[in-house]
Amino acid sequence: MISDTKRAVLDLFHEGRNHYKLMEFSEAIECFDRALELDPEDGPSQVYLERCRHYVEHPPEPDWDGVFVMQTK
Repeated sequence: MISDTKRAVLDLFHEGRNHYKLMEFSEAIECFDRALELDPEDGPSQVYLERCRHYVEHPPEPDWDGVFVMQTK
């Protein structure tokens, strides 16, 4: 059985991913931040939060397909 907290984290992550795919990075950041307030160890939210912060500073091309390409190791 999944806890209510974990369900809320999953819901926020799902909402954040939807914003991410639509290049709505500020909205996505809000979702991932809220998920991490509930579970600071949520790895997927941590990863997407960093990606969104990157894209706020370095927006992808308009034809972006949602794939994050690492520039460094």
